[in-house]
Amino acid sequence: MKKLWFTIFMSVCALVVHGADDPLVAWREGVKVHPVSGDTNRHVIHSYFNTCPESPDGKWVLYYVSKAADGQKGDICIRDRKTGEEKVLVHDVNTEDAHRAACQQWVANGKKVAFHDERNGEWLVAVVDIETGKEQVIARNRLSSWSQPNANVVPVYGLHWDINGFRDLELVDVNTGEARKVLTIDAVKEKYGDWLTKRFGDKPVSIFFPELSPDLKRVFFKIASPGNGNPRSSGASQRLGMVCYDLAEKRFLFVSDTWGHPAWAPDSRTIVEVKNQMIDSDTGKPKVIPGLPGWGSGHPSSSPDAKLIVTDVLMEKLKGPANEWGIVVIDARGTNYVIINQADGTKGAKSWRRSHPHPVFSADNQRIYFNVNNGKWTQLYVAERGGK
Repeated sequence: MKKLWFTIFMSVCALVVHGADDPLVAWREGVKVHPVSGDTNRHVIHSYFNTCPESPDGKWVLYYVSKAADGQKGDICIRDRKTGEEKVLVHDVNTEDAHRAACQQWVANGKKVAFHDERNGEWLVAVVDIETGKEQVIARNRLSSWSQPNANVVPVYGLHWDINGFRDLELVDVNTGEARKVLTIDAVKEKYGDWLTKRFGDKPVSIFFPELSPDLKRVFFKIASPGNGNPRSSGASQRLGMVCYDLAEKRFLFVSDTWGHPAWAPDSRTIVEVKNQMIDSDTGKPKVIPGLPGWGSGHPSSSPDAKLIVTDVLMEKLKGPANEWGIVVIDARGTNYVIINQADGTKGAKSWRRSHPHPVFSADNQRIYFNVNNGKWTQLYVAERGGK
């Protein structure tokens, strides 16, 4: 009854503030939440909130599965959303952790999947064709980061724990394997040398964890410095700050001391960030979305139509149970939001770095995918909006 009255209260508030123009209306009632996979006796993990596991055409869902307790070795699979048929694309993948799994992501307009893997002690980036199953290694001694599902390139960076590793940023063609160096760490030092020295001293540094904008013209990334040399530990490297760069115009845009959990908005100019911030990538200046609670350090991302934001929230921030994660859908104009799911987040894969929900919208705005850790196995869930 309390939940019903709360739903009615939030709906009335939305009408008062925004009238009939309420982008949350389809997420207030009739939302269906369920596991994506029928086999719940294994980990089923979506990689990250910067990439959607659903293919651009809506046919397939991409995920990583594992029966290892820590979830750090497993297979990359796709599942037909209509028939439930599951297809294993790659067997026996070794990951950094269960937190981002194999960083599997759609590329080439959904025709291929890119991922990284450790094989016989060597880290590499590969792509696999979903129709033929043919795999191609496109980079060695590299890790992959976040591209876009329509793109034919993947941004790659060096092994951030390796004192002698690659330090620059490359874009690798997923069809030909051709690598193009688009930014060097030396250029970053030339532009932001004082900033780097203040934070890293004379330690070696490298470009880390780049993310391409939807139009592929901009990129933001962290700076990393090698640590204890163990890729499966929190001390693998020291990682700080955010640098934003315009690839098309070959110019730096801004540097920031902080990196929460940033994601590009659909306009390729705005960065959605924790603490209800929308950062202008031209200047690095944030604008706070008004009227919202402090969610803490969740993982916010925008809907494709830019009207909504979804994030995961530790429910204690909203005076709820300390062990639960909530999935919150927010009106991007501010004030109004709705919680569509709550679940215990203390279980799941026993990786050294645990899985988080990492919610993200489907390309048609109709569904939200997220991980749940309320049992022995981390599970990928989907929430389907109500209404029309």
